[in-house]
Amino acid sequence: MLLRLPTSVPEARECLAERAVPIGGATLVWATWQRDGFPELAMSLRGVPEANVIGPQALGGAVVLHRIDTRVPDVMRLAAATVGTGAVRRTATVGGNLAGSTLRCLLPAALVLDARATVLESDAVRETDLAEVVAKRPVLLGLRWPAPLASAYRKLPAPPGGAPPLVVASALHTEDGTGRRLRVAVRDGYDVLTGTTRYDADALAGPGPGAEEALDALRATDLGHLPGPAWDVIGPQVTGLLEGQGWG
Repeated sequence: MLLRLPTSVPEARECLAERAVPIGGATLVWATWQRDGFPELAMSLRGVPEANVIGPQALGGAVVLHRIDTRVPDVMRLAAATVGTGAVRRTATVGGNLAGSTLRCLLPAALVLDARATVLESDAVRETDLAEVVAKRPVLLGLRWPAPLASAYRKLPAPPGGAPPLVVASALHTEDGTGRRLRVAVRDGYDVLTGTTRYDADALAGPGPGAEEALDALRATDLGHLPGPAWDVIGPQVTGLLEGQGWG
C-alpha cells in the first residue's frame, strides 16, 4: 500500500481524484484490510493545516482525539476524552469517529454545538450538515460552530461488549443577539436524538426561565420519547447548566 501525505487542500483533492482511500488513525479499518487486503493507494490529511485546527470554534478532521483539550468547548473535550482507551485516542481521529464509526461518540457534542462540516471532494471543498456526514461518510476536513455560552457532557459507564453507553450532551447558545437557545443531544443505543428550546429576550429581561420550564419544553421534542433513565441524566445536566448561567 502506498500512503500519500498531502500538505495542502489542492494536493489532497488530487489524491482523491487518483482514488486514494482516505484514512485517519486506521483504527476502524485495519482489521478489515488485514482480512480482505490493503488498498493500493491511501491518503492521510495529517499534513494538511486546515485538517489540524484546534480552537474555540473549530476542530480539524485529522486531529487525533488525545490532542483535544481546553481550547475547544467542554462538551467536545469531554466527549473525546471518553472514547475508547488511551491507545485508541492517540490514533483515532475526529473524521474517523464521525464519518467512520457506528458509535460516533463525538456526534452528540457536535450536534449541540450546532456544528457545520467542511468536506473534501476531488473537485471541491464544501460545507454541509452533520446529517450528510453520518449518511454519506465523506472526507471530513473539519468542523466549525458558534461559540457556546456553556456546555456539558456525560457518558454513563457500560460493560464491555454490551449496548453502547448512554450519552447526554448539552450546550447553551446566544441567538439573535439577545435570546438564548438550549440544545440537547442524547445517544440511546445507536440512535441519537436532539431537542432544543429557546429563551426569548422578553423572558431574559425578567428573573429568567427556570430549569423545569426548559425541561418541559424539551419533553415536547423528540427527546420526549426517551426512557426514564435517560431523563435521570438530562434533568440534572440541564439544571446544572442553567444554574451555572444564573437561570436556574
